[in-house]
Amino acid sequence: MPEATLQRYARVFEELAPERLEDLAALVDEDVRFVDPFNDLSGREAFLEVFRDMFRRLQQPAFAVSDVALGREAGYLRWSMTFRGKPGGRLWQIDGLSELRFAEDGRVVAHIDHWDSGAQFYGKLPGLGWLIERVRRRVGH
Repeated sequence: MPEATLQRYARVFEELAPERLEDLAALVDEDVRFVDPFNDLSGREAFLEVFRDMFRRLQQPAFAVSDVALGREAGYLRWSMTFRGKPGGRLWQIDGLSELRFAEDGRVVAHIDHWDSGAQFYGKLPGLGWLIERVRRRVGH
């Protein structure tokens, strides 16, 4: 059952739009836990609010899933997210991996995003990016 959920989840994730959030909600447990570099929360409503907020704040957010794998303990989606921060603004791309854990009934009980927020987000912000690069050079080999 997790394999079927994983494949459906990947499809819904790639087609994610405000009107498709209920399709995503149907695949997750009521007490789903969501973790990414900015959030650590539980509950279906809080989970959906992360995506509602994404659609309110970002321009043209989209996910492209490039790989799907099912392990013994979890499923994994490798993805790229693109968006613009404001109309006509620069195009951002974030590459990451979502780790999905499943309940016995196949629904997702944990969605944990792994991506490098330092290099892919904070490091690209004016001013802060310069500082992060300087620190990287000092501690790097």
